[in-house]
Amino acid sequence: MASSGVQCPGKGRRVFDRRTFIAGACSTLGLSVVGRPAIAETRTRIRVGYLHTLAVDAQIWLCQEIGAWPRNGLDPQFIEFKTGLELFDAMADGRVDMLATGAVISNFPARGRGKMFLVNSVEYATAQLWVREEQGIKDVADLRGRLVATTVGTTAHVFLDKALRANGIDPREIEIQNQRMPEAVNSFISGEVPAVVLWVPFNITVQEKVPQAKKLLDAGAYYPEAAIVGGWAASNAYHTQNRPVLVRVIRAWTEGNDMLIARTNESLELLHKNYYQGVPERDLKEQFGVERVFPTSVWRRLYGDGTVTRWLQQVSDFFVRIGKIENPVPAAQYFDPSIFLSTVRK
Repeated sequence: MASSGVQCPGKGRRVFDRRTFIAGACSTLGLSVVGRPAIAETRTRIRVGYLHTLAVDAQIWLCQEIGAWPRNGLDPQFIEFKTGLELFDAMADGRVDMLATGAVISNFPARGRGKMFLVNSVEYATAQLWVREEQGIKDVADLRGRLVATTVGTTAHVFLDKALRANGIDPREIEIQNQRMPEAVNSFISGEVPAVVLWVPFNITVQEKVPQAKKLLDAGAYYPEAAIVGGWAASNAYHTQNRPVLVRVIRAWTEGNDMLIARTNESLELLHKNYYQGVPERDLKEQFGVERVFPTSVWRRLYGDGTVTRWLQQVSDFFVRIGKIENPVPAAQYFDPSIFLSTVRK
């Protein structure tokens, strides 16, 4: 949900081999997909980097549980990274073929690094502004000249920029204390800063440690203008040379997405049990509650009518502005909806 995401407890980078976790066949739910194969005799090995946060990897693990990867002729190796920068560096170095991430999907492809081809989710109200009224912050206008803790270049930063501008405040009128999100939240809890812009589920920690803290806003107040899309990108070369493989990735992904939509409670329970044991169940449910996932048929419409492209571009515009990207690649060029649209039936 940010460039680094909300990480589950773990020791470094983790690699999941699909062959160790293949479930039985299941019926396909929701929208049908062109040419869905039976169990493929020959599987293509793919290396996929990912962030371990629900908005990014929910469909990945559901596909694993229901056997969607091997059923679509794929043998993926999923490698966990901690930040979006690390993901794109790994793809640039040839250590992964493709990746799944959050907000930075609108950043590095705009720099010419990778082609996006699949959307996982939309961050709806994951970013939130929390303040200490006893330190004189009662509304957004009170942020002028004050210190705000957050993580620069992430979902939270995108939301803060939008909230300030929507309330007539130039972002240069505040001072950002740039920290990793756990440290930013701790700065707020300790009283070092009067405001923090965070992402769920860090709000739970704030509520527990600073019960008098007030949530002024969340990103839902500016949806869809503040919508942040997360999804999959392949290296430029892989995108050009391996379109049939990307078709199979999309076919498999739709099975996990259909399950998440049709059997949400079952899906979240399964994800909690097998992949998010270190995250309290209420936190996981809260993460899901502030994102938006859609039936595959709705995704198809959002791809086809240009909505996804517009969402991507509005976040790219933010990264272009703060990162001073020269000659940025527009979303209409770095996002390729044609693979999804030609794979998924109406």
